[in-house]
Amino acid sequence: MVSRSPTAPARRSATRFADHFSRQAGAYAAFRPTYPRGLIARLAGLAPGLDAAWDCATGNGQAALLLAAHFAQVLATDASREQLARAVPHPQVVYREALADDSGAPSASVDLITVAQALHWFDLDGFYDEARRVLRPNGVLAVWCYGAARVSPEIDRVLDWFYTQRVGRHWPLERRHVEAGYRDLTFPFAEVDIGAWSMTASLDRRTLIGYVGTWSAVGRTHEAEGGDPLVDLATALAAPRPDKAATEPRTVTWPLGIRVGRQ
Repeated sequence: MVSRSPTAPARRSATRFADHFSRQAGAYAAFRPTYPRGLIARLAGLAPGLDAAWDCATGNGQAALLLAAHFAQVLATDASREQLARAVPHPQVVYREALADDSGAPSASVDLITVAQALHWFDLDGFYDEARRVLRPNGVLAVWCYGAARVSPEIDRVLDWFYTQRVGRHWPLERRHVEAGYRDLTFPFAEVDIGAWSMTASLDRRTLIGYVGTWSAVGRTHEAEGGDPLVDLATALAAPRPDKAATEPRTVTWPLGIRVGRQ
């Protein structure tokens, strides 16, 4: 399917790329949660074959590496060169700088396409045209997003305050699609119900704050105000539990909004 070198650039389309994450690529690689292995296995089981998958907007390759456990080849594309520079090499994964509507993959060459936490940034018509082009007959497209992290009532109240009030006015408009679990977006494929899924991770306070620091609204707030809003988050998180060490791990859950369809 792919013959270029592991970091080969593809032809750039004319579609505008709104880059909210290159500046935070290092934090993104360090703090973003990992997707459920069971979800990837379920999607692989729906695909018509296991020859090739395309992880679009791969970021640092989190989903691509999981796909490599099931597919002979994985094409992992992202429009951010800085994100790709943080990706973990794998012999079955080819990383390529490319926009969502210009993958560089041959037509009818891919069994499964995944888009994790990125569909809301796309030119949907262009991406869907590209997905239909590269998918094999009966090929599967799976897109998912995750919104609010849930920990405990007291911590959730702080996270919700930070999300809606402290940095709320700096969220890009596209964030509303994540809040809707992608149910408000067009999805012109025959949908398949795979049930409810969520991500979990064990994070201490420092790591939770690091994760929040990857939010696009945090970077935009920092640029607009000149100060770091995470200082306020750290203070608010410490207030309810001053007797607890910041290194105490807590289970964090992110419910997934997921849509799966066939070509």
